[in-house]
Amino acid sequence: MMNEFINYAKSKFSVDKKLIITYVIVYFIWGMLMDKFGATVEIARFTYWWQVITCYIFYMVPISLLLRGLPFHMQYAYGLIAMCLLEFGGYAMQTSYAYPDNLLDQFFNIRNFSLGMSLFFALYFPLGNKLVDKVYSIIFKKQAS
Repeated sequence: MMNEFINYAKSKFSVDKKLIITYVIVYFIWGMLMDKFGATVEIARFTYWWQVITCYIFYMVPISLLLRGLPFHMQYAYGLIAMCLLEFGGYAMQTSYAYPDNLLDQFFNIRNFSLGMSLFFALYFPLGNKLVDKVYSIIFKKQAS
């Protein structure tokens, strides 16, 4: 079973280096914008700006590659598990800051904040894979022509 997963992961990580660079750039920009948005509207933010690198690039890019090519619902379901672990860990270790009485707390209540964040951010995997595929094909398919 573990060997099957390792072989699966190797096949998913064996991609064009330009694709990985595209993921890194897209996810870094996306992460910085979302961190800025979360702070601006006072929902949540990272404690340190560089957490965008650890979360979006070192955590989310490899998971996106593993989920790439799966149907939308499967990417979302597996992504939900990954985001629940990330959100729970971030707020438990206080490396992420949720603003008191933020919009999500008001709408869903404080006990559902991390769940709401996980449900939202799990969409990053199927949407991120679509976005990166689009950007990659626009930039690198034109160069190949």
